[in-house]
Amino acid sequence: MTDDTIRVRYAPSPTGHLHIGNARTALFNYLFARHNKGKLILRIEDTDTKRNIAGGEKSQIDMLHWLGIDWDEGPDVGGDYGPYRQSERKDIYLPIIQKLIDAGYAYESYKTEDELEKEREAQKARGEMPHYVYEYADMSETEKAQAIAAAKAKGLTPVIRFRVPTDKSYQWNDIVKGKINIEGKTIGGDFVIQKRDGMPTYNFAVVVDDHMMKITHVLRGDDHIANTPKQLMIYEALGWEPPKFGHMTLIINSATGKKLSKRDESVLQFIEQYRELGYLPDAMFNFITLLGWSPVGEDEIFTRKQFIKQFDPKRLSKSPAAFDQKKLEWINNQYVKKANPSLLTDLSLDNLIEAGRIDKKPDVKMIEWVRQLVALFADQMSYTQQIVPLSDIFFIEPPELDQDAIDELKNDTAPTVLNEFKQRIAALDIFSANRIQNVIYDIQHETGIRGRKLYMPIRIATTREMHGPQLAESIELLGIDKVMHHLNQTLEQMSKW
Repeated sequence: MTDDTIRVRYAPSPTGHLHIGNARTALFNYLFARHNKGKLILRIEDTDTKRNIAGGEKSQIDMLHWLGIDWDEGPDVGGDYGPYRQSERKDIYLPIIQKLIDAGYAYESYKTEDELEKEREAQKARGEMPHYVYEYADMSETEKAQAIAAAKAKGLTPVIRFRVPTDKSYQWNDIVKGKINIEGKTIGGDFVIQKRDGMPTYNFAVVVDDHMMKITHVLRGDDHIANTPKQLMIYEALGWEPPKFGHMTLIINSATGKKLSKRDESVLQFIEQYRELGYLPDAMFNFITLLGWSPVGEDEIFTRKQFIKQFDPKRLSKSPAAFDQKKLEWINNQYVKKANPSLLTDLSLDNLIEAGRIDKKPDVKMIEWVRQLVALFADQMSYTQQIVPLSDIFFIEPPELDQDAIDELKNDTAPTVLNEFKQRIAALDIFSANRIQNVIYDIQHETGIRGRKLYMPIRIATTREMHGPQLAESIELLGIDKVMHHLNQTLEQMSKW
């Protein structure tokens, strides 16, 4: 590896499942690394132990792999700059925090949570933005030492705060947004870099990790913009060169125009939910890449290799990215149409089992039936879970015929068509789509009835619906018993008109 090798990272917290926004961050870093023949590092930021959940790390890794994202270094693959879990790097952080304390950049803070809350409430009452007020203001060094000694005597445990230079501004040339400048005095006062439990906070640990892991570029969501000046202060205090920052635009709900929030239940927001619905990983990869990044030209469907070849952070959008559920369904449908039939069958089997439509351990005959079912509906499916409602006619007794269907069956030739069809399919030795289609052709040839007058009565009487996929294939999948039951039911109803 040369000194100019691009090194980027995706650093999730194991506090939940992989969100669309986080997946986009991982994906853009992956594409940037692969386009530049650089390295992608996976780092687990698990210092907030209260929010970590069991299986959170595994869930994140599983969903990243499902999307087709791999990395060069990480907790599961190792590397030269580990450990890759922040909880395992405490021995690295503590000496650096002490170095900042010794140099006067940081200090022990003994304000209790109750004191801080009362301070914030008083500030709000005065119409001020809540901010931390330096607790040793106007104290001499002797008085400060006495205050600290008194706090320790009470058994209080301090946090470590970084002393913010309020007379300076912090600026950087953002890869996405251009020049950004933030005044030190606007960030809310001295911030915590080590919690009472001894663990570092995000803004400190991320600086140490990015420096020691030789991260050259940081691509992340623009909700991190407010963190950047704090991190630049720490880089400056330690005499380290910061990476180049790029803050990607927000993702908004196209239906509401509001920021995509985890509380917005109108949109599924976790990758695992899409996997369970039978979305295809390549389609999700395709869709997410277009959330805030635009390729050259008008095409919207690309292979992974094409994305890697094209990816240029200069084409990251400055405007919010609209999450459009209909567009996602359209993109996934394009992939479903081209997907391996065996894959679609496997996914649909899972969906049908989950819905209780078929046994958890289907036999070979049932698997073949599902394969035919999927082939019948594949072009209509945006995702494979749709096989459940699409296949209602094969599992649920259909409702009564509506008036439009009744009007079709009142055609003078309908009884002739249906009686002929019933007699002929009952005599079939093999109940297959080919034989059924031949029966329909024979009726047309011998009666002269054709087109809508031929096909519509058969469709309505056998499937009890006016619309659907290929008729002969649908009849085969319904099976002779159900088809005869529907025919008898329909003919009996017609006899009473």
